[in-house]
Amino acid sequence: MSLSILAFFSILFVSVYFLRMAKIGVLVAFLIAGVLSGPHVFNFFELNETWQLLGNLGVLFLWFNIGLEINIKRLWHMRHTIFGFGAAQVMMVVVMLFPILFGITHWSILGCVMVAMLLSMSSTSTDIQLMTERNQLNTVMGRQTFSILLFQDLLSIPLLAMLPALTGHSFSLGASIIDIVVISATLILSVILIGRFVMTPILRMVSKLKSQEAFLLAIILNIVIWAILLDLMGLPIGLGAFLAGMLMSETIYRHQISSQISPYYTLFMAFFFIALGMGLNLSVLGQNWYIVLFGVIGFMALKLFAVYIVARVRGISVPNAVMIALILSQGSEFALLMLQTMKTSGIRVISSGHEEVLTAIIIISMMLTPLLLCLYDYLQRRGKLFPQRNAHAFDVIDNKVKPVVVVCGFGRVGQIICQMLDSQNIPYVAIDLDVNAVMMGREQGFNVVYGDTTDRSVLIEFGVNARNTRAIAVALDNATTARKTILTIKSISKRIKIFARARNLADTQMLLAEKISYSLPETIESSFLLGSQVLKQLGISNQSVSDLLSDMRANNYQSLSTVISDKYD
Repeated sequence: MSLSILAFFSILFVSVYFLRMAKIGVLVAFLIAGVLSGPHVFNFFELNETWQLLGNLGVLFLWFNIGLEINIKRLWHMRHTIFGFGAAQVMMVVVMLFPILFGITHWSILGCVMVAMLLSMSSTSTDIQLMTERNQLNTVMGRQTFSILLFQDLLSIPLLAMLPALTGHSFSLGASIIDIVVISATLILSVILIGRFVMTPILRMVSKLKSQEAFLLAIILNIVIWAILLDLMGLPIGLGAFLAGMLMSETIYRHQISSQISPYYTLFMAFFFIALGMGLNLSVLGQNWYIVLFGVIGFMALKLFAVYIVARVRGISVPNAVMIALILSQGSEFALLMLQTMKTSGIRVISSGHEEVLTAIIIISMMLTPLLLCLYDYLQRRGKLFPQRNAHAFDVIDNKVKPVVVVCGFGRVGQIICQMLDSQNIPYVAIDLDVNAVMMGREQGFNVVYGDTTDRSVLIEFGVNARNTRAIAVALDNATTARKTILTIKSISKRIKIFARARNLADTQMLLAEKISYSLPETIESSFLLGSQVLKQLGISNQSVSDLLSDMRANNYQSLSTVISDKYD
C-alpha cells in the first residue's frame, strides 16, 4: 500500500509539473493521475466506496464554489454586457450544435438541448488563469471574454433546473420548460430572501466568535444541510450545494467564505477529478477513438467559428475576435460536473458510452486550448496573422495614464475614494483581486484593474513610483493584507505618502507602527461623527465639539486606547 501511495503522488507531481510548464490547468493533471493510478492502467487503486465518497464530496464543493461565484447584484450591474455578448455566444453555439447532435444521436430533444448548452460553456478557471498569465484580463478583449464567462456561470441555474425534468417527472417538452422556469425562479427568489434574512444574521453571530474553525464548520454545515434537504426532495445533492453557495454569495461575508474554503475546495476538487479519471473506461474510448478525435476537431472548430462570428457582429476587431474565440474554444469543468451528476443521480438522457466519449472530448479540448494560444503567439511573432501594429493595439492595458493616486482595494471604501478623485479630475488607478468587482467597476467607468497589492511587481506595473505617485490609499478590509501592502509599497519607495483604513484602534496602531502618514479607525470615527451630532443637538457649540474631538484624536487616540473594545462591533 505504501508503494502504491508513493507511486500515486509521484504521478500526480509529475503530471502537475509538466502540465503547468505547458500552461495547462491542474484539473487535467488530477484527472490524468486518476486514469494512470486506476484499474485500467497501473491498478494502484480500485474505484471503491472510499474513492466514490471522496469524489462525491468533491462534487459538493465544486457545486458550492460555482454557486458562490454567482452574485446576483453584480450580475445585475453588468447586465448589458453579460446578457448581450454572453447570451449571443451561448445561443449561437447551441443553435449550431443542436441539429448536429439531434441528427447523429438517438437522444431526446431535451437531452440534445442539455448537451448543446453544456458544450457551449467554457472553463472559467482555465480562461481567467490564461488571461492573467498573458496580462490580458484588463484589456478590452479580456473584459468581453469575462462577460461571456459570467453569463455561462449564470446559465448553470437553468441547467441545474433541467435535472428534475430529465429524471422523467416531465415527459413533454412544454411541461419540461415550465418546470425549468419555475425551478429557476424559485431558486433565485429563495437565494435573495434566505440569503438576506437568514444567512446574514447567522453568519454575523458566528463571526462574532472570531473563530476560523467555527466559521468553516458553519460553511460546511450549510452545504450538507442543503444537500440533504434537496436529496430528501428527490433532487440531486449537487443542486443543494449549488444553492448553498448562491445563498452565501448574497451575504457580506462572501469574500471571507471564499478565502476560508479555498484550500479545502482545491483538495476536494482534486478528489473529484481523480475519481473521475479512475472511472473512465479506456477500453470504450479505445474502441471509439475515431469518434473522440473527430469530435474534438469538430467541436472546437464549431465553437471557434461561432464565437468569432458573434464577436464580429458586435463590432469587435478581428484580432480581438480571434483571441476571444481561441480562449473560449474548450469545454468546461462545469460540463464534466453535470455529466458526473447525471450519472450518479441515475439520469440517463444519454448512454454511458456516450458519457465517456463526451468526457474525453471536453478534457482533450481543455488541454488543447493553451497549445492553440502558443501556436497563435508563434504565428503572430512571425507576422503570419495580423500586422505588427495591430498586435499591440488590442493587447494594451487601459491604465497607462500616470496615476497621481493609487487606491489599493476596490470595496465600499475604495469605491468612494475613487468617486472623490473622479470628481476632482485627479488621475488614479485602483487595484483589487476580486475579478467580479474589477469588471463591475470598469463597467461603471472606474479605472480599476486586477492585481495583488502585496506583489511588488504588480504595483510597479500599475504606476507606483516615487516620482509620480503622490499618495496611496490602502482601502483593504483585512489588516494583515493591508500591512503586507504597506511593506511592499515601502520596498518601492519610502517617500510615498500612505493613507490606510482600519477597522478598529488595534488595527490602526498596527498600521501606524509602519510609519505611514495616516490611518483611520472606522468604528471610532463613525462614533465621533454620531456623538458630535448628539452634542450639537444638546446645545454644545461647534468649537467645543471640535476641541473635544481634537483632544480625543491626539497622539493616535491615546486617551481611548484603554477603553475601546471591539467585542460587540
